[in-house]
Amino acid sequence: MAAADREAELDEGRMPFLAHLREFRDRLRNAAICFLIATVVCWFFAKDMYAELRVPLDHAMANYPQFASIKMKYNVLTEPFWVYMSVALWSGVFVASPLIFYQLWQFIAPGLYKHERRFGVVFAAISGLFFVSGALFCHQLVLEPMFKYLLGMTGSDAEPALTMSGYLDLTRDMMLAFGAVFEMPIIIYFLAKVGLVTHKSLWRFNRWFVVIAFIIGAVLTPSADVVSQSLMALPMIALYNLSIIVAWVVVRNKRKAAQAAGFDDAPPDDAA
Repeated sequence: MAAADREAELDEGRMPFLAHLREFRDRLRNAAICFLIATVVCWFFAKDMYAELRVPLDHAMANYPQFASIKMKYNVLTEPFWVYMSVALWSGVFVASPLIFYQLWQFIAPGLYKHERRFGVVFAAISGLFFVSGALFCHQLVLEPMFKYLLGMTGSDAEPALTMSGYLDLTRDMMLAFGAVFEMPIIIYFLAKVGLVTHKSLWRFNRWFVVIAFIIGAVLTPSADVVSQSLMALPMIALYNLSIIVAWVVVRNKRKAAQAAGFDDAPPDDAA
C-alpha cells in the first residue's frame, strides 16, 4: 500500500467537529447504559461482594489475637445502605469495563487504518481483562500483607475503630489504582504503534521509571512504609518491563511490514 493510499484511509475516517461530538455522545450513552445494567445486577450481590472484600482484613486480623473480637462499625443508620450501593456501583465499573473499553475503541477507531479498526473486540477484551486482573491482584496478593503490616504497627495498646465506609474507601482506591496500573502494556502498545516510543527509548528510561514507580507507590498507598510502597511499585516495574517487550514486538512488526511493502520510511529502532 502506498503512502497516499494510507493517507486516504485516514481521510475516510475523518469527520466534522459536530459529528465527533455526536459520536462522543453516542459512545458515552452506550457506556453509561452498560454501566447501569451492570450496577443493577451487582446490587443483588453487593453484600456478598463486600464480605469478599473483607477477607484480606479478616485473614490479617487472625494473626493478632487482640483484634479477634473487633467488628466492623458504622456511624449512621444509612451507612450500610450507601456502602452496599457503592459496592454495586464500583463493581459495575469492573463488570462493564470490557464494554466501556469497546465504546472507547469505537470512538477512536475512525482515526485508525482499516486493518487496525478490526481489533475493537480484542482491545476491549484485553483492556477489561488487564483492568480486572489488576484489581484481583491487589485483592489476593497485596491487601492482606499490607493490612498485616499496618495492624502490627499499632502494637497491643491500641484498637482499630474500623467503619464500613472507611474500609471500602481504602480497598476500592487500592484496587482501582492497581487496575489502572495494569493497563500500562495496553497504553505502551498504542504509543509504540503511533511511533511515540520504542523498546530502546523505554529501556533507556527504565532506571528512572524505577524511581517514579516508588514515588507513585508512596502517593497511592495509605502509609509511607517501604512495604506498602513496594507492593505497589514492584508490579509497576514488572509491567513496565513487560511493556518494553510489547514495544519491541510492535516496532519489529512495523519494520517488517514497511520493508515488505518497499517503504523507505520504516520506523528506526531508536526512534522516540
